Amino acid sequence: MRELNLDRLRTLLAVADLGSFAAAAKALHLAPPTVTLHVAQLETRLGARLLHRTAGGATPTAAGSLLIDRARRLLAEADDLLQAVQRQIVARGGRVRLGASTGALAHLLPRALESLAATHPEVDVQVAVLTSEEALDRLATGRLDIGVVALPQPVRRGLRVQAWRRDPVLAFMPAAWRPPRQVTPAWLAARPLIANEGGTRLARQTAEWFAKAGQRPTARIELNFNDAMRSLVAAGYGAALLPHEAGAPAPDARIVTRPLKPALHRALGIAHRVHTDDHATEAVLAALLVLRER
Repeated sequence: MRELNLDRLRTLLAVADLGSFAAAAKALHLAPPTVTLHVAQLETRLGARLLHRTAGGATPTAAGSLLIDRARRLLAEADDLLQAVQRQIVARGGRVRLGASTGALAHLLPRALESLAATHPEVDVQVAVLTSEEALDRLATGRLDIGVVALPQPVRRGLRVQAWRRDPVLAFMPAAWRPPRQVTPAWLAARPLIANEGGTRLARQTAEWFAKAGQRPTARIELNFNDAMRSLVAAGYGAALLPHEAGAPAPDARIVTRPLKPALHRALGIAHRVHTDDHATEAVLAALLVLRER
């Protein structure tokens, strides 16, 4: 017996509290020899006598008193742990780890989380700001449960990516510019730009949008935080190409938005492991998929 067995500790506590092996056996619904064996196994494991055995009953030794005191706390914590797990099973709750970009976190996830809180308050969602590649890596290694990722993505064994949203990318510009009703690559390339940080899917998409029209503008600054980009646009620093999610608040009055010509869209997917066998993850997925754009 390499480790201390919780059942043996419960037996020791019963003998100490009730004062005799016979009373402990009756309370625990065990045969008297089993109670004697449990205590003997603990004494052998620790190499010390734990109980004084007399005709009048059993009392703890010094070593037994120390062990009993610590065992009470250990068993109480074990009982609390089991009860917490059982409450979670009954409530069908749990913790879900979700990763997404700052853009999705700012405007899309709050709507899903608000709905989830109303229908499944027992589910705890932990959110991390991650790129699509980071999210997929964590999913593959079991460190994440759900990822909001840019599409398309290569197939990864054991993972599933569902198409989720396809939002238009708009030109966000200082209102003082008085832009045309539709913005072309040539018109925008001649003006100061605030670009998405290189390496992101949207950065590659916008670079391709310009390149197809023979334009290769150099941005004044690159960022990977949409709200900061909009703040710079409002300050007149430049224009930015950003996705516009339905239901997002109207931009600052100092900003005007225009559709692009040719049009550009940002596609997002919901990534998760192929087998999602827990209720909490399924509940979060359902809340997210309500926001799916068809």
